[in-house]
Amino acid sequence: MGFVPFPDRSPASSPARAAAAASSTGTGAGRTAAAAAPKAVDKDTTAGILFGIGAYGLWGLLPLYFFVLMPAGAVEIVANRVVWSLLFCALLITVTRAWPALVAAFRDRAVFGTLAFAAFLIAVNWLTYTYGVTTNQAVETSLGYFINPLVSVLLGVLVLKEKLRPLQWAAVGIGFVAVGVLTYSYGKLPWIALTLAFSFGLYGFVKKRVGPKVDAVTSLSVETMVLAPFAAATMVVLALNGTATLTSQGAGHFWLLLASGVITAVPLVFFGASARRLPMTTIGLLQYFAPVLQFIVALVVFREAMPVERWIGFGVVWLALLVLTVDMLRTARRHAAARKAALQPAGGPA
Repeated sequence: MGFVPFPDRSPASSPARAAAAASSTGTGAGRTAAAAAPKAVDKDTTAGILFGIGAYGLWGLLPLYFFVLMPAGAVEIVANRVVWSLLFCALLITVTRAWPALVAAFRDRAVFGTLAFAAFLIAVNWLTYTYGVTTNQAVETSLGYFINPLVSVLLGVLVLKEKLRPLQWAAVGIGFVAVGVLTYSYGKLPWIALTLAFSFGLYGFVKKRVGPKVDAVTSLSVETMVLAPFAAATMVVLALNGTATLTSQGAGHFWLLLASGVITAVPLVFFGASARRLPMTTIGLLQYFAPVLQFIVALVVFREAMPVERWIGFGVVWLALLVLTVDMLRTARRHAAARKAALQPAGGPA
């Protein structure tokens, strides 16, 4: 964590600085700790980045899966995702022998309450996203995840009371301009994009706060258990109304819907594992993977319209993200230099 700090976090509090302090005692143990700490933290950070790329890569290709699930609607798809994800999570917990951790999460009111709120946020996100893709608005859904990193920065200011650097303020300001341009382009507020951006931004923040207390599989299991009764009831209602497609579109459609448990759970487990290892700023960078893939799928596969004014709006969004990325890279370079200086021996050999 100390190797990828929050914007207002001083490198003085990083494990590397602590190891350097230990080495100043002149003992062999101190030198060993100073040499070992960066490797341990760097390994954990690398794992977090790989998990994040896996999660956002899979989410970026998710519209293709929803496309082959038609004529199932958004509500039915989300209900099936929840129910079959619960079965997959139960299998994971059994294999990993994590039932005691799950019971402990339910008994801890603070943890359970936080995860219940996370479940609500991810349900809103899933419904909005699936609705957008299944109603030929996949371009706008990709816009939501392009805006998402800017939302993460705003959450840092509003909730964590972080102080933004000038380039971060510039990125946020450009983002607001982009929303205005796109509102003009669409002829309405891009509510799908904004709902996706804020629901998932808050979801990532909540997962980050509870991350040290529960592992990724336990966290996802609690969330799906909270949503499962509502999802199961929805499936029953759809079946009684004759609008369910689970058993009426052939064996292929049936098994594809059942596979939604695995397709839903795997990237969420990856995301949970990434959120526990990385700060929100780094997660914000990794989020670019998903909307880029979604945008490409929307244009190349779904052939959605992209008029000139909409290209301009997206261009403004990408400019905001470019400014944000430049700021993050500059900050990371400064922290790396500070860590290198901190690890230099204070004097000659003891």
